[in-house]
Amino acid sequence: MLLVTGANGQLGSELKLLLGEEAVYVGHGELDIADEEAVKAFFAVHRFDFVINCAAYTAVDKAEDDAEAAEKVNTLGPLYLARYGRRIVQISTDYVFDGASCRPYKEEDAPNPVSVYGRTKLAGENAVLREAESAVVIRTAWLYSSFGANFVKTMLRLGAERESLNVVFDQAGTPTYAADLAAAIVAMLPQIRPGMKEVYHFSNEGVASWYDFAVDIMEKSNLACTVLPIESTDYPTRAVRPAYSVLNKGKIKRDFGLSIPHWRDGLRRCVRKMQDEQA
Repeated sequence: MLLVTGANGQLGSELKLLLGEEAVYVGHGELDIADEEAVKAFFAVHRFDFVINCAAYTAVDKAEDDAEAAEKVNTLGPLYLARYGRRIVQISTDYVFDGASCRPYKEEDAPNPVSVYGRTKLAGENAVLREAESAVVIRTAWLYSSFGANFVKTMLRLGAERESLNVVFDQAGTPTYAADLAAAIVAMLPQIRPGMKEVYHFSNEGVASWYDFAVDIMEKSNLACTVLPIESTDYPTRAVRPAYSVLNKGKIKRDFGLSIPHWRDGLRRCVRKMQDEQA
């Protein structure tokens, strides 16, 4: 049996579709992962083959002014889950990097987070690798789904309301369909060896700017909204974002035999699913 934390989020919801009754699903209401005594008591009466920790404080800008809350969920939560759950898949982020590279980041590249969100997620990675019996950290990027709030849904809403939108073109990464990440995790689980402690990168294939992503969202949704490219300096945010955070996925493909779809293919399937749900 598996435990999925953060079960009501994008990735947790996609895992629920794939795993069904093979897992127990908890949100903050069922288990506060930042409460060590609660986590300890929970695992004293429940035994799981693996914990898949999808819980995260992801309000990147808000975290700059609420570092304590971000640390509780992104650092202490993973620490306690690893300490008492023992075997864990921890979901992390491309924001552990500073974005100064000009080539896709490999797992061995030195992290240098430039935001509170990135720093707390990196500390969570380190805690899991230190405390767990078996640990696989998966860094992902630009996650979206038909579940929850995300960039795709925001663009669809604004695209239906406006004739034009300004979107930054000077931040590059890779949009990742949460359903594809969920499928990868399910494929990886039987192959995780006892005592294994590794970091992996997973996103969809390809490279895009937020502008490219927005343009494709409009095209695939048949929205007439024009997307205009702007620089990051024209759209200031509280937190600094990596200018370049493309992830090299060679290691995860080699070790687990994964075949990863292109980001445009993932977006096509996600948009089609949302259209079908609205029909």
